[in-house]
This record gives sequence, structure tokens and C-alpha cells, in this order.
Amino acid sequence: MEEREVKMEGGCLCGAVRYIAEGEPISSGICHCKTCRRAASAPRLPFVGMLSGGFRYTRGAPVDYTSSPGVTRSFCGRCGSPLTYRREGTPGELDVMTVSLDDPNTIRPTFHVWASEALDWDPIMGGLPSYPGSRP
Repeated sequence: MEEREVKMEGGCLCGAVRYIAEGEPISSGICHCKTCRRAASAPRLPFVGMLSGGFRYTRGAPVDYTSSPGVTRSFCGRCGSPLTYRREGTPGELDVMTVSLDDPNTIRPTFHVWASEALDWDPIMGGLPSYPGSRP
């Protein structure tokens, strides 16, 4: 990823939860795993990885949900919009759901993960690297 300092703002669909994400993005990808698909009710879920110290809520508070062992997702308790993804194994990092950003074009995805679980009717295109599981 190109090194740069960014400040991104975003939030949920209804506006009850808002956040600011500051700092250099660590990664930006698109996940095709079954759990992300179910959490988003969509065929894929784009995310921006960042250091958690640069992330803070500015309005409201999300609801946390442990979706699998060691994984906590946050979402708006009012409208259900997915907002973040955190892993116990990387406590200083979190993933922000790209489409919850006010300007999702700010950070372009650079890879696909869990391509082995992609839906048959949603082919991976665009020439980005694809990994069958998580990225090495």
C-alpha cells in the first residue's frame, strides 16, 4: 500500500453511529468468506485495515458481536450497518468496512481474500491478486 497519512470519516446508514479513522492504512482488500457475506448480506465485503489507535467514534456507540472465535464485529444497533472487524490476535489493528466511509473511493482495494469461498455467480474480476484464504 502507498504510504500516506489519511483522515477518513464515516458511519452507519441511519447516522446514529459516526467515526473518524486517522493514520496510514495497513491494507485494503475484499473478503469473500461466508461469515463476511452473512454479516453484510452481500456477496463480498471490502475493508480497510488500520491501526486501532487512529480510530474513534464521534457519535453513538456500535453493538459488538463475536462472529467466530477471536473475531468481534461492530455494527449499528439501529440500522444494522456493519462498521468494524477486530481479531484477538492483532489487538492494535482493526478493519473498517470500506463502504461505511463517507467517501469509499478514498482507499481502493488491492487484493481479494477467501476467494475459495466466492459465490459462483459473483466472479472475481479486475486483475487484483486473489488468495484462497487469508493473505500470507
